[in-house]
Amino acid sequence: MRIGNVGIFVKDLAGARKFFEDYFGATLLKTYNEEENARPIYEAVRDEIRKDCPDYDYEILFIDNKSQDRTRRIITDICAQDPKVKAIFNSKNFGQFNSPYYGMIHTTGDCTITICADFQDPVEMIPKFVAEWEKGYKIVIGKKTTSQENPVMYFLRDCYYKTIKKMSNVEMIEQFTGFGLYDKSFIQTLRDLHDPTPFLRGIVAELGPERKEIEYTQPKRRAGKTHNNWYSLFDAAMLSFTSYTKIGMRMAEFFGFFCAAVSFILGLVFLVAKLIHWNTFAAGYAPMIIAVFFVGGVQLTFLGFLGEYIMAMNARIMDRPLVVEEKRLNFEPETPESDVVRAQ
Repeated sequence: MRIGNVGIFVKDLAGARKFFEDYFGATLLKTYNEEENARPIYEAVRDEIRKDCPDYDYEILFIDNKSQDRTRRIITDICAQDPKVKAIFNSKNFGQFNSPYYGMIHTTGDCTITICADFQDPVEMIPKFVAEWEKGYKIVIGKKTTSQENPVMYFLRDCYYKTIKKMSNVEMIEQFTGFGLYDKSFIQTLRDLHDPTPFLRGIVAELGPERKEIEYTQPKRRAGKTHNNWYSLFDAAMLSFTSYTKIGMRMAEFFGFFCAAVSFILGLVFLVAKLIHWNTFAAGYAPMIIAVFFVGGVQLTFLGFLGEYIMAMNARIMDRPLVVEEKRLNFEPETPESDVVRAQ
């Protein structure tokens, strides 16, 4: 299984019981400056699997996005104490999308659960995900219904989800952060994409098989401060906007036609008024100045939209690696086949 920013592998449950005893699950945990949460989330995930999924073998994978605090030292100690825990240390901070995606495609379980290391993805959902996976669902996701985070931020996120859902050609999933369980068949789909700028939420909605959605209340961050800011949230919004909508360029086209039509009509009105009242009609410079600044603002806005699309295209054309690794812990020696997967 893979857990939010935390990756976990879980082999099949001994469910029927013989049928599941050979399954293996993975949990993926993503970290960045989570020294207060790294060990507690590991212990919480481990204990939850042992208690409620005792018939599964499992593996926990940390992927660290170049933490600047004691997070890596703590993860290294955990790996030394528990051979079921693996770690990938990135050489740089590769962002909130590339790093967890890279971790997902390097899990090897029959299913992968993703969990955020800040405890905003409740570990109590793990057995619920597994139960639905046993019923045959290839993707089981958590969907927020309420949140204990800042109400203003929750409202803004809700507006974003609803807006992108209306504008997108794909039926986007509201209040979905990536928290969920993914079958190994879907993990293989992710490996085959070779997308240098992946947006997992959109990929699940666009390419994922039939899924099960389980509602939950998002708790507050356990400790530490969130590393998301307005810029990172705007970057996430633009990635989904440019990847799954045409509305930006269509708005530019339609608004351009509208402004041209209005300008043409107003020009005719001014011309007729001047011809009829040649000596008395004096519009002055105000309409001209207002029109120039208005059209200039519109042009700059849509040039920004165009730039976002071009940057997204440029990132895909360059086809740079998702992540460059600095170190791996507790991984088996690599074979030529694993080298191919790692390069992807």
